[in-house]
Amino acid sequence: MSKAVKTALIIIGIMIVITLAVIGWGVGQYNKAVAMDERVTAQWAQVENQLKRRYDLIPNLVNTVKGYATHEKELFENIAKMRTEYFKAKTVGSKIRASQGLEGALSKLLLLKESYPQLKANESFLKLQDSLEGSENRIAVERKRFNDAVRVVNTYRRTVFGKIFAGLAGVEAGQYYETPEAQQANPQVKF
Repeated sequence: MSKAVKTALIIIGIMIVITLAVIGWGVGQYNKAVAMDERVTAQWAQVENQLKRRYDLIPNLVNTVKGYATHEKELFENIAKMRTEYFKAKTVGSKIRASQGLEGALSKLLLLKESYPQLKANESFLKLQDSLEGSENRIAVERKRFNDAVRVVNTYRRTVFGKIFAGLAGVEAGQYYETPEAQQANPQVKF
């Protein structure tokens, strides 16, 4: 075998190794994009589990409060409407918006106990309020985990190669689940 043939075989071998390395890297990047997208989906499922728990508690809480606050009809209708909107929502974004609207209405519902002292002493109300507060804490934890997963995907999508591989894998930018504006304001305490 001549020296030229050996050199050509070495060059071809190096090119094959480089090609295989690039293909392997590309497959790895594609799989990384898919895995991140699946993580966002899984984290959203956890948020939905906790939101469902919250929505299952709401009718009981509303019925308990209705007995004391019969003239708060608009608030009860608003809560029922937002609960229905959540279950009708098809996209993550629309579910987030429906959930955010409900959070403000729930705050108003829980504030009713200040206007109705006998409600504060109602054992069912107190148990439901504790359960709802526990749900809200779980939702906050899952919302943070979801937002962390969205941040990872969105950051990857903004990188040079991430944009390419996320596009190839059909991975869209995630939407953060942010706190509603009404809850971002500082609460006013009156004495």
